[in-house]
Amino acid sequence: MGGEKIRERKRERCQKRDKEKSKRQRHRQKDPYREKATGRCRRQVVGIAEARRRRRGMALRIPIRAPLLFMGLLTTGLAQLQIPASTSRGFWALPENMTVVEGAAAELLCGVSAPGSAVQWAKDGLLLGPDPRIPGFPRYHLVGDPTRGEFHLHIEACDLSDDAEYECQVSRSETGLELVSPRVILSILVPPKMLQMTPEAGSTVTWVAGQEYEVSCVSGDAKPAPDITFLQSGQIIPHITANVNEGSQEKLFTTEATARVTPQSSDDGQLLICEGSSPALDTPIKVSVTMNVLFPPGPPVIEWPGLDEGHVRAGQSLELQCMARGGNPPATLQWLKNGQPMLTAWGTEHAQAVARSMLVMIVRPEDHGTRLSCEAHNSVSKGIQERGVTLQVTFPPSAITILGSASQSENKNVTLSCITKSSRPRVLLRWWLGWRQLLPTEDTVMDGLHGGYISMSNLTFLVRREDNGLTLTCEAFSEAFTKETFKKSLTLNVKYPAQKLWIEGPPEGQLLRAGTRVRLVCLAIGGNPDPSLTWYKDSRPVTEPRLSQEPRSVQLGNLEKSGSIVSRELVLVTSPSDNQAKFMCKAGQLSASMQLVVQFPPTNLTILANVSVLRPGDALNLTCVSVSSNPPVSLSWDKEGEKLEGVTSPPRSAPFKGSAAARSVLLRISSGDHGHRVTCSAHSAGLRETVSAFYRLNVLYPPEFLGEQVLVVTAVEQGEALLPVSVSANPAPEAFNWTFRGYRLSPGGGPRHRILSSGTLQLWNVTRADDGLYQLHCQNSEGTAEALVRLDVHYAPTIRALQDPTEVNIGGSVDIICTVDAKPILPGMFNWERLGEEEENWSLDDMEKLSEGSTGRLRIHHAKLAQAGAYQCIVDNGVAPPARGLVRLVVRFAPQVEHPTPLTKVAAAGDSTSSATLHCRARGVPNIVFTWTKNGVPLDLQDPRYTEHTYHQGGVHSSLLTIANVSAAQDYALFTCTATNTLGSDHTNIQLVSISRPDPPSGIKVVSMTPYSVGLEWKPGFDGGLPQTFQIRYEALETPGFLYMDVLPPQATTFTLTGLQPSTRYRVWLLASNALGDSGLADKGSQISFTTPGLDQPPEEPDYQVPTEQPAGFPELPLMPVLLAVGGLLLLSNASCVAGFLWQRRLRRLAEGISEKTKADSKEDRIRNDYEESQWTEGLDNQSSTVSTKDMEPYYHSMKDFSPQLPSTLEEVSCPGGFTGLEEENMIFPGHLYDEVGRLNTPAGTWGPLYDEVQLGPRDLCWPEDEYENPKGIYDQVAGDLDPMEMDSLPFELRGHLV
Repeated sequence: MGGEKIRERKRERCQKRDKEKSKRQRHRQKDPYREKATGRCRRQVVGIAEARRRRRGMALRIPIRAPLLFMGLLTTGLAQLQIPASTSRGFWALPENMTVVEGAAAELLCGVSAPGSAVQWAKDGLLLGPDPRIPGFPRYHLVGDPTRGEFHLHIEACDLSDDAEYECQVSRSETGLELVSPRVILSILVPPKMLQMTPEAGSTVTWVAGQEYEVSCVSGDAKPAPDITFLQSGQIIPHITANVNEGSQEKLFTTEATARVTPQSSDDGQLLICEGSSPALDTPIKVSVTMNVLFPPGPPVIEWPGLDEGHVRAGQSLELQCMARGGNPPATLQWLKNGQPMLTAWGTEHAQAVARSMLVMIVRPEDHGTRLSCEAHNSVSKGIQERGVTLQVTFPPSAITILGSASQSENKNVTLSCITKSSRPRVLLRWWLGWRQLLPTEDTVMDGLHGGYISMSNLTFLVRREDNGLTLTCEAFSEAFTKETFKKSLTLNVKYPAQKLWIEGPPEGQLLRAGTRVRLVCLAIGGNPDPSLTWYKDSRPVTEPRLSQEPRSVQLGNLEKSGSIVSRELVLVTSPSDNQAKFMCKAGQLSASMQLVVQFPPTNLTILANVSVLRPGDALNLTCVSVSSNPPVSLSWDKEGEKLEGVTSPPRSAPFKGSAAARSVLLRISSGDHGHRVTCSAHSAGLRETVSAFYRLNVLYPPEFLGEQVLVVTAVEQGEALLPVSVSANPAPEAFNWTFRGYRLSPGGGPRHRILSSGTLQLWNVTRADDGLYQLHCQNSEGTAEALVRLDVHYAPTIRALQDPTEVNIGGSVDIICTVDAKPILPGMFNWERLGEEEENWSLDDMEKLSEGSTGRLRIHHAKLAQAGAYQCIVDNGVAPPARGLVRLVVRFAPQVEHPTPLTKVAAAGDSTSSATLHCRARGVPNIVFTWTKNGVPLDLQDPRYTEHTYHQGGVHSSLLTIANVSAAQDYALFTCTATNTLGSDHTNIQLVSISRPDPPSGIKVVSMTPYSVGLEWKPGFDGGLPQTFQIRYEALETPGFLYMDVLPPQATTFTLTGLQPSTRYRVWLLASNALGDSGLADKGSQISFTTPGLDQPPEEPDYQVPTEQPAGFPELPLMPVLLAVGGLLLLSNASCVAGFLWQRRLRRLAEGISEKTKADSKEDRIRNDYEESQWTEGLDNQSSTVSTKDMEPYYHSMKDFSPQLPSTLEEVSCPGGFTGLEEENMIFPGHLYDEVGRLNTPAGTWGPLYDEVQLGPRDLCWPEDEYENPKGIYDQVAGDLDPMEMDSLPFELRGHLV
């Protein structure tokens, strides 16, 4: 019974699904896939029956399979469900066929009453096992309460692999045999994921309306096969063809459907949709294309303005609009005139799908009968649609013409014809004479152009004198042109003769001078037309000159009328031809005349020569002829203002009824006459006027140099020179040949010369080699000539010899000689300058400046050290640039050793572990040699404990004696340094002592003062060989007790003491301290007294050096802390006395440290240089070095911090600074003045190279940039890098015992 119910439900579901889909298939073709699906439903029902039969057969196989099943259960360790034995075996819930959409969950029911049996599911015959978790199938598991016999199979996220037959199996138990449920089918529905459409979905397809197109649509994999429907503009397309095909996997299917589509114009812009539906879909899936349907436009329509279509008047602006509706694409419009394209412009309104074209034309008469048409079409039009209209043009006559002459003699007939141009409709004609209408003789109408008519009217009538001047009019009129009148008019001219004629002008017989303006007027009375007045001169008509730009001698006026009088004017500028001429005026048969008398100078003055070619020495006969004049003239000759005597010829006949004259002169020709003018003058006494003519003499002669010919030309070297030519010749010279030193210069020019057309020689880039005589040779057809021109080339001076260096002993005399090569040599071209930073303060007034030719001298008398240094010879001869040469004056003097006062002391530990350096400095030129003695005994420098380093910088020389392993017994002595050169010697003593307390400072003074502070300055004393500090003790004289102030920084020599009271007397002591103690207060040079100014007094500001302020970062110390600190130091100092047993060990340690520090410091740069213009020595030997030292005030110094700067080696040359000038007492000691130390290498940019042969070496001289801030000390402050030591920390050897 259960199987029958299952089959019945399956059958009902299949029938229901078929009924639902049959509605969609009413207009389709038969779908084989649908039949296949229906058959599948049937097969599923049949399959259930077959499953029951298989189950019966399988029951026989279960006994064999049961043992294996139980062994599998035991092996997997699964628990067996114990069901009470009293319960009957069987299924109380059976699974049913189920359909699930892919991705959903499915649950197959299995309810069992089978105590003691294992339950499991089988999928397509594969046993899944009784484990509720179903190993190997992560999405499968058993759900329900096993104690109640619920073993439902739950499947999560079903996919196509789950589409199978399932059965629930119960194993055999003691209570009965195995049980197997009917097989059920789990059907998985897979929805289609996509639809593929041809044409491509989402695109726009362009179709032509009425044509058939094929569209296809293919679904993706699905189960079951989806149904496909096409919708065109929302309407289902019937009769589609669908094919079901196997999918990409088993049990999947695809559907391919094809439809035939015939689009219409209404489908334009609509969608063609492919719709796929499936039981697995809630809503169908869709894809679509947009249809762009092409269809022809509607017929065109012409909108005619007005009611009478086609009728228009000529000259009217006609506006016609053509419109066509619809069409895709919109219509293309064009206007045609008699079938010929006229206008192809149109516009489209896409919203209304209307195309419009406006034709604008001016109607003309020739447009009558013209057919205007508008055509509309597009790309899919099968033919051209047209609408036309024929024009009926009304036009008046464009012109009226009167044929015949309106001029006639009185009492005669006039015949005229009036003809119109073509008009439509025809016009009528009528005649008017003034306001009187005349009757025509004949009227005629003819066919005209453009469908119009031509009208003609003839008229004949008799004219009288009183009709003269009346208007004769031909008028055209028509009812079609009521508002317009067309006329043509003529003025009637009746002819009749004049009555009287006469001339008005100057009185008869009046004398007129040539050039006088004369006005003649001819007058006549009456006549029509006005009399034509004509002027005649001696029976020939008078005309004006043709060339208007020439002065007009005759001006013939126009006819003028005033009332009944007609006149014509003749204005003459009288000329000789007017003399006794007859002027006559004619008017028809009438005439009048008069005669003029004109006085004039010679009309033509001509000079005649007997020869045409002239040369010097020829005789020339000139004749002057005056052709005609009135009255007669007298002739005379002159040449360039010189009057000539001539011979008068007999008179002859002359034109213009005047008088002729002639006069001759004889000349002897020379070359100087070339170009001169011989003038003939004709003078009229009556006219008080003279007329002249000249004859220019053209004399042929060979070249002649003129007096202004330049013979000397001056040029500057590297400049340009022009050697001019002043020559006279006729004809002009044919060639100019220049020769220099026997060589002819090329006439065509060269790299540095050119011969100009005038013969001038142009030279450029002139050199001194171009100096000399240039020969010029000129030639023409008459002869030759020569001249010499000297070129004087000036060039800038060049120093050829300069004695550098120039040496002189102090007090001697010497000449600094400067020899140059220059042109020109000028007396005052030598000048001398002293070089240096303060050169404006260096005068050369005490030196004598001499010059002789190309040699200049600077003579120095009684040479002084201050005159030593660099001098510059400047030579300027006016040609740039001036020459400059550098020469050094070396003033030689005996050594001058610095003698410190009272005695130079150097401190060092005498424990044979320290070293000491003694510094001896001297000045002198030439170089100094140093020697040392100890206690008067020459020092053996071969002893390895003694090392000497010698340094030379200009005139300053230093010797550093280093004593290694200083022994108190051997080396605490008086050392003497002796400096010697060829001019003498000098010496100084240096005492080597033990380390001790510092000497008191000296020279304390006040440098500034305010009511609350005072600025102090002092000189430090000998530091005892250890770092020293300074402390100020001061008291107010009216207040008991002392105050103390430490000087910061420790090595400062200036300090501002603050915290004072105004108008108070103070006493100040300055103490120096080092690790061995202080200097004490006994020295008077270390104390000073002063009184602070009151508040109403201005602060004192001394003129000398202002002390530095107390350094920032060290504010004024309170009094109590200072007192406590000083007291603490005193307690510590006393306590150190009881700790003597520690001194020996610490002394040794300190001595070692000082020795090492001294050795290290000897390698540092401690010596400053004020002679920054001086140079390093290039010569280096094994036992000496060369360094720079600074001129300073000798004072006590410590050997500890003294370490000279060593020179740069050949491999490494340092240049820390550049040239800064001279600083040593206005003295210059140029380094390396002698052969043994090499030539001076001038710093770049200072003076420049002296001569070409001087080269800068790789070790150019350098000067250090840094200088001492305190010019009074040559050594750095002692032991600035060592911490101050307490008294008890010093070893015994450093307690200050002297040997």
